[in-house]
Formats: sequence, C-alpha cells, structure tokens
Amino acid sequence: MTTTSIGTQEQLRNPDYMPPLANAVPLGIQHVLAMFVSNVTPAIIVAGAAGIGFGSDQGALGFPDMSYLIQMSILFAGVATLIQTIGMGPVGARLPIVQGTSFAFVPIMIPAVAGLGTAGLGGLMTGVVLGGIFHFCLGFFVGRIRFALPPLVTGLIVLMIGLALVKVGIQYSAGGVLKYNAIHLQSAAGAARVPVELDPRSTGLATGFGTLQYWLPALVVVVVTLLLKFFTRGFISIAAVFLGILAGYVVALVMGQVSFANIGNAAWFEVPMPFKYGWEINWAIVIGMCFMAVVSAIETVGDVNGITKGGAGREATDREISGATFADGLGTAVGGVFGGLPNTSFSQNVGLVAMTGVMSRHVVTIGAVFLIIAGCMPVVGALIRTMPEHVLGGGVIVMFGMVAASGINMLSDVNWNRRNMVIFATSLSVGLGLQLVPEALQHLPRTAQILLTSGLLPSAALAIILNLVLPEDLDK
Repeated sequence: MTTTSIGTQEQLRNPDYMPPLANAVPLGIQHVLAMFVSNVTPAIIVAGAAGIGFGSDQGALGFPDMSYLIQMSILFAGVATLIQTIGMGPVGARLPIVQGTSFAFVPIMIPAVAGLGTAGLGGLMTGVVLGGIFHFCLGFFVGRIRFALPPLVTGLIVLMIGLALVKVGIQYSAGGVLKYNAIHLQSAAGAARVPVELDPRSTGLATGFGTLQYWLPALVVVVVTLLLKFFTRGFISIAAVFLGILAGYVVALVMGQVSFANIGNAAWFEVPMPFKYGWEINWAIVIGMCFMAVVSAIETVGDVNGITKGGAGREATDREISGATFADGLGTAVGGVFGGLPNTSFSQNVGLVAMTGVMSRHVVTIGAVFLIIAGCMPVVGALIRTMPEHVLGGGVIVMFGMVAASGINMLSDVNWNRRNMVIFATSLSVGLGLQLVPEALQHLPRTAQILLTSGLLPSAALAIILNLVLPEDLDK
C-alpha cells in the first residue's frame, strides 16, 4: 500500500478522508483558482449584454451593476459546492464536485437581457429560479432520459454553445461590447445612408475599437496561456488561463488601462438581497432555462462519472448521480433568488481530481468556504471589475474555443452514416443560420425570437427530435 505525506492510496481514494490541514487548504485553494475565471465570466458577459458592464455608468447612477452579479457568482458557486460536498438528505453527491456558473446558459441569457438594461434582470433571475426548480426535479429520473441525448446530440449542443460565444471573445478583445455596438451601429447607418442615434452610454466609445492598444494585452493573454498550457506541468498547466489573464492584466496596468477608482467605494462585507431585481415571468427565459437544465443535468452525470473513475477507479452510483442533479437544481434556484446565475458542475475540476489523485470531498469543502467568504465581500467584485474588458477577452477566446473543441471531440464518437449527417447538417444549419440572421424572425413574437435566435435551442430541439423519429436503418 503506497503512502504519501497526504495519506495512503486507499485513503486518497476515499471521499470521506480528510487530509492533514496543511495539505488540504492549498489543495482547496487550487480548486478555486482552477475555476475562478470561468465562474465569473458569464456574469461579466450578461452584465455587458444588459448594458451595465465595463464602460457603463450604471453603478455611479445607483443602479445594480456588474460588481453585484460577480459577487453572487462567487458566493453561490461556494454555496452550491457545499450542497454537493456536505449534502442534505438525498441532495448532494457527497463527492469532490466543484460547482460554478454555467457557460451553457449564456446563449439563452444574452438575448433575454440585450438592450433592456437592469429592467431585463428581473425576468432573467425569475427564469433562473424556475429553471433551477425544474433542474432539481430532473434528479428523480435523470437516468431515464439519457437515451435521448447520444453523442450526436450532446456534441452538437456543446459545439453550438462554443460557436454562440466565440463572437463575444473577439468583441471583448478588440475593445469591448459597448464599443462594438457603437461602431456597428455607425457602420450600419453609413451603409444605409440613414442617421442613427447611439445609446448615450456608447457615444464616442467606438473610437479605437480594434486598435493595438486593445489587442496587445488580449494577445499577451492568449500567448502566455498557450505557453503555460503546453510547456509546463501540474497546477501551472491547469491554471494556464488564470495566469495568462494575470499577465495580460499586468500589461494593461503598465499601459495605463487599469483604474482602481471604484475600489474605495466598495464595502468590505455585504449580505445579499433576495429578489434584488424583482420578480417577472418571461416565458422565453423560463422555457430556455428548463431546456438547458436537461443538457446541464446530462453534463453533470458525465462529470460525476469522471470524478469517480479518475479519483476512485469506479462507476458512480445511482444515488451519487441523482444527488448531484438535485444539488445542481437547488444551488441554481437558491442562487437565482439572490441574483446568481445557473450553476453546474465544473469539468476542469474533474480533471484536477484525476491529476492530484485526491478524492477527498473535504478538500473541495475548504475551497467552497473560500468562495463564500469572497462572495460576501463586494470589494472582491470591485477588484475583478478593474480588469479591462479586452484582457478578459483574451482569456475567453481560449475558453470559448475549448468549448467548441469539446463538442467536436464528442462528435468523434459518432458513426457518420447518412442518417446522422442529415441530422447534424439540418440542425446546425437552422440553428446557426437563425443566430447569424436574427432579422429573419423579426415578425414573430418577442418570446419566439428570444428562443429561436439563440441558435442553441433550435439546433438542440431539431437534433433531439430527428434522432428520435428518424429510423436507424435510413441508410439501407
């Protein structure tokens, strides 16, 4: 039996084992660092789409701003992680599962808040709560719906998530969403030879969009991330995106692009406010959240199996799978009440468990405590907000590209016969086409426009339906 300074091999494979505190604390912090950037990025993207992100003056005017969304993303990632690791009755897998804000829901959330400012956040958070309740209910029968989501469908869904987000990465890297919107409106108006009134928050911000002053820090992030990912080992390689963003941040700081003016106004401690954005039923958001909850539940099943295989060399039990799904939904619903975004298990931390060989859920619990403490400190959100948008853009270019690449990797398991090619081609063409040309549905009701122009939902729905109704012997 192999023994290390942390414990024996048998102990390390046991989720209930608690390593010495001197080892457990840094291992827990390592989990936090590995997921931190990915966890706060969706909140930053949603805030930008709502017009309360980088470059806006909404915080100064007294409106809820991006710092609060960041704060809630951190806080409820920690709360949801505790639900997973500690458990409450049938809820929680009691495994080292790290929860965080899900990228999968971003293509649904962007059109839900675009152009509405803070007024769109009430409907979004209501959708998050109701979607979380639906997600919780999936825990009762998640194993029975896996047949409807083979690699052909799940691979296409993940690919569409990546394709829906890559545009955001380029917008951020070239100067930011507000600047892009301003220059996009100006270009469109010039081509049509009509006057255009820009949003007051965007006036003058188009200047410099796409120039080297924005691209240089973003490219530093990309280059440093790739170098660390492929030429280092261990935690440095796993945290490559985080360290790459730090490098880009330093470059931006040297170039005078970082402002710390708002940090002094941020409180050191704040209790989150329930229903801060109000309560409003928007059926487009509710339907979209429920649909994506099914996808997220299947992703969680894969992550739970990945953890038990990589850390303990066994298959996950039915109780662990259902408990993890219950925790996903509960964490999302509770987070939505206070302004948090949908939560799911984080795959990068699954790989970290396999790499370290430490299966202890208590290590992840320690990481969750750090997240909760940081989430109750608005100054942390204000500090993150000092990061220039184009610096984050360099990181999300890599992250969103990896999402698309993961989808392609899933599709490699597909038998590419004529039937499956037709399903893939039709679903991809319709979904991506509607996303690229949303004006094609401008005469439909607002709810239908939000659902269909996301790209992701029509692709996923078509793929699921065609896969269920088309006969397997179509090639014969």
